[in-house]
Amino acid sequence: MARDVLSVGQVRIHAGSVSREDAMKEAADILQAAGAVTGAYFDAMQQREETVSTYMGNELAIPHGTNETKDAILESALSFVRYDGGVDWDGNPVTFVVGIAGKGDEHLEILSQIALLFSDDDEVEKLKQAQTPEELFALLSTVNAS
Repeated sequence: MARDVLSVGQVRIHAGSVSREDAMKEAADILQAAGAVTGAYFDAMQQREETVSTYMGNELAIPHGTNETKDAILESALSFVRYDGGVDWDGNPVTFVVGIAGKGDEHLEILSQIALLFSDDDEVEKLKQAQTPEELFALLSTVNAS
């Protein structure tokens, strides 16, 4: 059994708004603090964003590195931040920024779990209503079920 990709310490809620770059930086910082990536991962996220937007629709963005920067990933992990003031993601309104670091192909499985969660409007509404990181984490615990 792999270790959990998400811990409650990697879940945050902010009342305000930040820039896309600041949101990506926070996602990278959380992953780095969790020991999942090196300091190079933020640059990798920016590179990815320059070639293709990681905006997924439904107020969700999933910043992650490029395939060429796999060596910046030490182990698989997630960061999950809700910005109640929203983030302007290339003109798209984003509330949820989910940073992903996937070792090998593990990010594909993690991505599909997140996509599944966000394809359900009721679930997204619950994620928006959660009052604390603990509540949010409880709703997200499916990503750890491996």
